[in-house]
Amino acid sequence: MKENILKDKSLIFAIRIVKLYKYLNTEKKEYILSKQLARSGTSVGAMVREAEHSESKEDFKHKLAIAQKEINESIYWLELLQKTDYITQSQFESIHFDAVEIIKLLTSIIKSVKKSIINN
Repeated sequence: MKENILKDKSLIFAIRIVKLYKYLNTEKKEYILSKQLARSGTSVGAMVREAEHSESKEDFKHKLAIAQKEINESIYWLELLQKTDYITQSQFESIHFDAVEIIKLLTSIIKSVKKSIINN
């Protein structure tokens, strides 16, 4: 079976987001920002999974573009949580690094798919 780095990384990211959500709720009593982060952070992997069974290259590109928007939104919520002292700088840097890796992968794949659509 072929390894899917994006699928694996987005699942690991979602797991980290769920754990961060639990931590923010129980330890920091923060419910609003963490819920927003949970929604965007877990939807990245869901869209990657949907893209696996897309109906066309356009559909594939569209689903990955949604995942790209969701990871970008997640980065926003992470920045806000860090700047409002709900998470430490080291907590932020750790999960932010993962998010940046995912957004780079998504961007690269989307660019490749766009080229293949144009060339066909």
